Amino acid sequence: MLLKTDSSPVNAPAQKVFEFLSDAKNIEHLLPTDKISDFQSDEKGCSFKAQGGIVIPLIYVSKEPNTKIVMESGDKAPFSYTLSIILKETGDTCEGHLEFEANINMFMKMMVEKPLTSLFVVMTKNLQKQFE
Repeated sequence: MLLKTDSSPVNAPAQKVFEFLSDAKNIEHLLPTDKISDFQSDEKGCSFKAQGGIVIPLIYVSKEPNTKIVMESGDKAPFSYTLSIILKETGDTCEGHLEFEANINMFMKMMVEKPLTSLFVVMTKNLQKQFE
């Protein structure tokens, strides 16, 4: 399964956005506060509980300065996945989008596709708000 968000403008240079997203504690600011709990972070990544008690770990795998951050599922994830944050410089600002890839069966895809898409839309809007 591959989910891609639309590219969205962020009112900050790519370097500033990259630095913000490279610090796992800042991921909490992007998440919907009414749908997550038990957020934890360290230099390797972060984890939180989503509605329904599912633990979602995000572990940094690679960082390409100012252009791409790749995170993967951790040990307690319900399935394996990769979340990529892609940034593109556009003058004094940038735009970005998310790409989520998971190796899951059709039944699981039907269960998680809509909630994940909604989560990514909220994360994108909250990132934009961080730099207004």
